[in-house]
Amino acid sequence: MPAPCSTASSVAGEPLIGSAPDALGWVCLEQNGPWGARAWTSSHLDPGLGAAIEAVAADHTVRPSLVRRPGRHADAHGPHTGGARHVLVAHSRPGASWLLAGVVADPADLLRLDWAAVAVGSAEAVQASIPSLAPALPQLLVCTNGTRDTCCARLGRPIAAAAAERFPGRVWEVTHTSGHRFAPTTVLLPSGSLHGRVLDAAPLLAAESEGRLVLAGYRGRSVWSTAAQVAEEHVRRSFDLTGLDDLTVAASGADWRVSHRDGRGWTVRVTAYDDGERPESCGKAVKPVTRRRADLVED
Repeated sequence: MPAPCSTASSVAGEPLIGSAPDALGWVCLEQNGPWGARAWTSSHLDPGLGAAIEAVAADHTVRPSLVRRPGRHADAHGPHTGGARHVLVAHSRPGASWLLAGVVADPADLLRLDWAAVAVGSAEAVQASIPSLAPALPQLLVCTNGTRDTCCARLGRPIAAAAAERFPGRVWEVTHTSGHRFAPTTVLLPSGSLHGRVLDAAPLLAAESEGRLVLAGYRGRSVWSTAAQVAEEHVRRSFDLTGLDDLTVAASGADWRVSHRDGRGWTVRVTAYDDGERPESCGKAVKPVTRRRADLVED
């Protein structure tokens, strides 16, 4: 029997950095009960509504996720019904990130959300579109969708439960963060920072709350492309920079310019090559491991 994808990835030494999904912001809707492999259209949420939310989110480079509290999560509403739900809305740009949370009377209320405002970072416009939203403390999402990949449920649920004991009301199970093979995987809001192969998620949330970033297990920040994530992490490790919003990244020709808020800056060249192989997910075909090398370039 083949090894679980998370084991295969770890044995192959697959790098974590550069694996965060592309998202300027995050919108999370509480949905208890079972989740299918494609949860927005295969859970107890109305599939037409789920598809509509996924479509508008994609139009604005915002990541939509279904969430539920760790532990028992029976769906009191039943299949394809409405009812009040918790909602999290975050914008993740460094230095301008924010998180709003609240309760909507019905999941369909998300279609009234100002999705463009989520993408550009206008909290005021978002609150105008859904007045029940208000500023919230940082939150932790842990992927536990076993229908999509067994590693996420097997490894993620204990991590979520342990973190929830330390931070009651600030931890959620989430449907999908991409990268099952890096399980357990987490997302921190509002920063959109992802971690993988997590042994203890509570310190990640504690650091986010203090404006710090834990580099162990860091997959990247969702506001940047794969290569930009690699460039940012390289500068962080090279100069021991752990302030959450210390750095911004921008393209500089074929390279990347990483700028510190204190005025310092570095040019980083990122090159990619394949070495090794692993399955992308449990039961899927084996594919090459893409690795990326980052080098500081003299200005």
